[in-house]
Amino acid sequence: MSGTAQGGGGRVQDRVRVGVIGVGIMGYNHARVLSELPHVELVGVADPDRDQATRVGKAVGCEAVLDHKSLIDMGIDAAVIAAPTHLHHPIALDVIGAGIHALVEKPIAPTVEEGRQIVAAARTQGVTLMVGHVERFNPAVQAIKQAIAGEQILSIAITRVGPFPPRMSNVGVVIDLAVHDIDLIRWFTESDIVEVQPQLSSARATREDIALLQFRTKSGVLAHINTNWLTPFKARTVHIATQDKYVIGDLLTRQVTECFGFQPDGSYSMRHLSVGHSEPLRAELLAFINAIGSDKGPAVSGEEGVASLEVAIRCLNGTHSAAPKAARLVG
Repeated sequence: MSGTAQGGGGRVQDRVRVGVIGVGIMGYNHARVLSELPHVELVGVADPDRDQATRVGKAVGCEAVLDHKSLIDMGIDAAVIAAPTHLHHPIALDVIGAGIHALVEKPIAPTVEEGRQIVAAARTQGVTLMVGHVERFNPAVQAIKQAIAGEQILSIAITRVGPFPPRMSNVGVVIDLAVHDIDLIRWFTESDIVEVQPQLSSARATREDIALLQFRTKSGVLAHINTNWLTPFKARTVHIATQDKYVIGDLLTRQVTECFGFQPDGSYSMRHLSVGHSEPLRAELLAFINAIGSDKGPAVSGEEGVASLEVAIRCLNGTHSAAPKAARLVG
């Protein structure tokens, strides 16, 4: 690993040489944060848009190249793959095949089969593979997870709505928005989703812009996701009912409230929980860097990324059974 060494808990002691592949909005943010991280050397960025690559390279102080193979040739230890989803599979296989650790933005691939091939390649090469489900690193989400630890979860309701994003053209709300919450439902419950009841509509866009998704996990938790591109303002809320408490989280304002001590007369107690102030993307990238060479594994594994992708595809296909169809998410 280019002169790196591992300390306790897998923490990287020397610099890890990292490159970013695809520097649109998300890729630029990855490059920005990586350029500021300790123990990281941002070697370069790659994007076929020469002007964009050059602009980002200058902004973060690194080299800019036009393709991922040139970045591989620069001797990187790890790569963040933030290219369009339909390119994840070939790029990831090239990166992993070169023995390079990879953080692949969500969704891991356009199809379940391609996602599994990426996971298998990483296992064969013995490199770290992590999927970029950044919402897990939102301090409010972390506070919710801590609040429900050890609780018997009964139901989860998540709302993730907002206006149509002009940059979006090749996926609908299920992949752009709901896949975050599919991952959160699996993570909160620590259980697989076994039943899916999707309702989708394309009201104004060519792909689905409204999705009402209902789920049942293997552990028996009922869950619901309400997402759309029709709401004129952004809203991101999580409501979780357990046997003994009710937790409400606003993922934008990062306020988490816990209701508890329910009495026969309907009264109860309420308290606001402590929520951190860390930048989710920074926390995600630190987790990726620290996972390299660690026996603890990445915070979001490739297998978890594939599982959430599988559920998303079942939603798009209207498939209630556990077996996904071989559908592509993007053109």
